[in-house]
Formats: sequence, C-alpha cells, structure tokens
Amino acid sequence: MATTTGAESQRHTATAPAPPPPPLEIERRSIDWVPENERHGRLWHQAPLWFLGNFQYFTIPIGFVGPSLGLSLGWTILAGALGILVGTVFMAFHATQGPRLGLPQMIQSRAQFGYRGVIVPLFATLFTYLAFNVTDQVLMSQGFHNTFGWSAQLVAIVSAVLAAVVAIWGHDWVHRVFRAVLAMALPVVSILSIGVILGLAHGHAPSQHLSFSLAAFMAQFSVAAAYNITYAPYVSDYSRYLPSGTGARRVIASVFFGAAGSPIWLIALGAWLAIRLGATDGLLGTKIAGNNIFHPLGSVAAILLALGLAVTMGMNAYGGMLTVLTAVDSFRKIRPTRQARVITILVLTVVWFAVGQSISSSAATTVANSLTLMLYLLVPWTATNLVDFFLVRHGHYAITDLFEPNGIYRSWAARGLIAYFVGFAAEIPFMVLPSLAGFTYTGPVAKQISDVDISWIVGLLVTGVVYWLLSRSMDLQGEQRAVAASNARLGASV
Repeated sequence: MATTTGAESQRHTATAPAPPPPPLEIERRSIDWVPENERHGRLWHQAPLWFLGNFQYFTIPIGFVGPSLGLSLGWTILAGALGILVGTVFMAFHATQGPRLGLPQMIQSRAQFGYRGVIVPLFATLFTYLAFNVTDQVLMSQGFHNTFGWSAQLVAIVSAVLAAVVAIWGHDWVHRVFRAVLAMALPVVSILSIGVILGLAHGHAPSQHLSFSLAAFMAQFSVAAAYNITYAPYVSDYSRYLPSGTGARRVIASVFFGAAGSPIWLIALGAWLAIRLGATDGLLGTKIAGNNIFHPLGSVAAILLALGLAVTMGMNAYGGMLTVLTAVDSFRKIRPTRQARVITILVLTVVWFAVGQSISSSAATTVANSLTLMLYLLVPWTATNLVDFFLVRHGHYAITDLFEPNGIYRSWAARGLIAYFVGFAAEIPFMVLPSLAGFTYTGPVAKQISDVDISWIVGLLVTGVVYWLLSRSMDLQGEQRAVAASNARLGASV
C-alpha cells in the first residue's frame, strides 16, 4: 500500500461539494481531470439520473423478447428482473471511479489498455453510444407514427435536436433535465401500472401457448443483463463531479437501486403489453392500456416515456463526445475546449440521424440485435476495467500519467489488450448472433446447449482471470512512486 501524500489525502477525504456553476453556463470540462474545488455534484442526484435513464420507451420492448420466443409472463418477468440485477452489479461498481479519480470513464481505461491502446475499447464504446441513439431514433419515429400518426421524420429531427442541446449544455443539465422529466413521468406511469394490476387495462388471455424454455429464458435474461452492462462506460462520466471523499458503498448503492428499479418495472409492463394486449410496439401498447383505464392517461404516459428516451439520447451524445475526444487525444494532443465539445456533438448527431433514417426494421428486432452486439463488445472491457480497479491497483492511479503517451501506462498496454481479445475470442463459440443483413451465427458450443447464449458470462470470467494472471508481474511499488508524484503535481495545480 502506498504512502498517502498530502494532496491525495485532500482529494480522498473532502466531502463538502463545491458551489455549483451558474445554471445557464455550458459545461467547460470534458475529458480533463475535475479538481476538488469544482466537485459540486450531490450523491442524491445519482439515483434519479439512473432511474430515468431506464424509465423510458426503450425499456418496454425488452419485455417483448421472452414472449416472442414463447416464454410466459411470469418467466419473462423473472428472467428480466434477474438479468437487470446481474447487469447492474457490473455497471454500479464503475460508479466509484468517478469521485475517486475525477475522470471520464474511458480516460481511466488508459491505465489498462495504454494511452493509444485504449482505442480498442473506445471503438466498442462509441459503437454503443451510436447504436443506442440509432435504435432510439427508430423506436421514437416508428412509435409516434404508429401511435399518433405523427411524421416519423419530424419526430426524428426534434428528438435529435433535443438530445444535442442537452449534451451541449453538459453534465449538470443532463442531471437537471432527467430529474424534471422523472417528476412528470413517475406519477403517470405509476397510475397506469396500478390500473394494469387491478385489471382496468382490459387485457385478455394470450392467443398462443406460452411456457418455459431455457433458450427463451436465457435470451430474455441476457438482453436484460446487456441493457445495464452497456451503461458501464457512462457511469463515472456522471459521478466524476462528486467530492472525492464520497463513500464508495453509497455511490454504488445509489446507482444500483436507481438503474435496477425502473427497468424491472418497465420490462414487466412490456411483457404484459405483449402477452395480454398483443402489442408489438411499446408506445402504442402503452397508449392503449392507459386509455383503457381512463382517457387520456395512456397518451400522456406514452409521450412522457418517449420524452425520457429523447433526453437519454442526450446522455448518449454526451458520452459519445467524451469517447471521440479521448480517441483523438490518444493520437494527437488536443485542448478539450467548449468548441471541440460542441462540434463533436453536432457531428455525432448528424451521423446517428442519417443512419437511423436509413434503417427499416421492427422495434423489437432493433432492440434485441443492438443490445446483443453491444454486450459482446463491452463485456471484455468491463471485466478488465473492474479487475484492474478493485483487485490489481485498488483505485490508485497516477492521474497525470493518464494524459502522457510516455507515462507509466505506456502507449500500448499488452496486458489489457491481450485480456480483451482473449475474452472476446472465448465468447465466439458460445455466441448466438442475431440476424444482421441476412447473416446469422450460432457458435458450436451454443448449438450443443439448445442455442442458449452464455457468451457474455464466459467473456466476463475469461477476461477477468486472464487480466488478473497477467497483472501478477506488474511493478505496483514502482507505480506507487508515480502515483505520489502525480498527486503532488495535482495538489500544486489546484
């Protein structure tokens, strides 16, 4: 264990948040370190942020997956709940890295993959952000067109503009907007859900025989687990303004209960809509169910859940901006100015809008396919990152070296890169790849177990073990001297 310097002691024991910046100010920081005197975040902001992050229209069609494969309502709800709980564990543990280090998630990942080697998980992360927003746009456009007859193109334009504005104003406005939307949506959807439970939504018995099958159960479980595992690259981006002395358990608990509560709820609602109303579109199903209880409950609930999805697209755009700037900075040193943030967000907005406009597929297929692909790519990263933070380096990093290509973390870190690719390769025999442009793939091991996809579980275990074994030869005592020097430099710069 390293000796704690005065600067490190100051960074890890302070608990009082700094005064917040003016409310209309555009965030000035992006991929740079947040000093203690700018840590104005509040712990209680985390739970509503992550609750609303899943309390939106995207979550409902996840509950369609099990019924589409013949899984009954009870088994679908159980598989969805278990998947969410498992996925949220990995996601929530990343939350401790924000207050401890004051860095965006992918900058910290340079410690595992190298200053330039981080481009490998950055590709997977950027794909995640763009895939979510493309899928969100498809869901919004199709959903509003089918439900209210609105122009699909106009909906796509409005949602893209709203997302870009939220992302441009940055961290604080993401938190503020999320809390405002949650305050509107929570009571409305609560009333709708109570009406469903009381039988006021006029559901009917399913038209097909539904039961249990392991393949369907695991498909629903995996899609639900993927939903929150794919949030892992976001978490410290939104906790890095918390004071460094914020307790790790409190941060983890706040993120966990916020991120797990809402999807368990809405996946169950989605399963009911699919089975008892025969819904194939979550927005339309929500409108019908709510209006069956009383008019216009369903219409209002559908609009508010869609609004939640639109502002979540802003969260994705913000994370995508941090990813792109990190990638560029890894090969050409840049100054992370407000102008760079705004331009990057606008470019990303144009990209996801154009791709989304070119896609024509069912909402359920879009959700399932994108989540499956994101899970395959992100699992090796999250395993490497968590093992390094909690089991290898125990949260001690030379922050200034994360911004130096010739620092102690090197340009290309073999341990992290080997673990990532070995973990991904280990997934391949267990994969059940969904149809993509007519191409499908089922791994040889998956075929032997009734097409059950457990590739992400294998990827987590293999990647984590490989990285831990490779890290046994790491010179941690030498790193601690660099950590002490970094802390001294940071202390002098505050």
